[in-house]
Amino acid sequence: MSRKKTAILISGRGSNMGALISAAMDPAFPAEISLVISNRPDAKGLERAKEFGIATAVVDHTEYGGDRQAFERSVDEVLKAAKIDLVALAGFMRILSPYLVNAWAGRMINIHPALLPSFKGLATHERALEEGVKLHGATVHFVSAEMDDGPIITQGAVPVLDQDTPDSLAARVLDVEHKIYPKALQLVASGKAKIKGGTKVATGDADETVAPLIWP
Repeated sequence: MSRKKTAILISGRGSNMGALISAAMDPAFPAEISLVISNRPDAKGLERAKEFGIATAVVDHTEYGGDRQAFERSVDEVLKAAKIDLVALAGFMRILSPYLVNAWAGRMINIHPALLPSFKGLATHERALEEGVKLHGATVHFVSAEMDDGPIITQGAVPVLDQDTPDSLAARVLDVEHKIYPKALQLVASGKAKIKGGTKVATGDADETVAPLIWP
């Protein structure tokens, strides 16, 4: 089996990065984590990746004077030089322009701490509590030009408890993220999940969507 060379883009500690690395340590996993890129030189996840023997790179966005496309061109060059097949965003705190999104269309995935299409953007746990929803969770999706949009690969949900705070809810959602992100990468790397018609995710050659995963 030819494993897909995967790069993880981070900005911080790389919590979901760790879950992906752990899953990919299994030789039967269809993706191998070949590279970790951060836009912040001080990202703690870089040291964590090095501990696993994974190549790292820093493309510091502050060196590009606010020119997003110039920054993304540099990221793209690093990815291509490493012969990367797939890209997984894991706490990468940069809004991507159509340049990089289009260059990696169908090959770039992201995890968001909410059940999309609800609560796009930041402060998802606070907003979920303010809205009084009974279920909250996380979503893995293909990246599109619209923020926190794109065809959904899989989701995981947790109940919202009466005594929840943003921190307690975030902790339970993070547990779900660590379960569903490796599963989503597995589906994409194996070719079982791919964009079909630009609006949904299909499995194999069948005209069907990947069923969301709901975790209690």
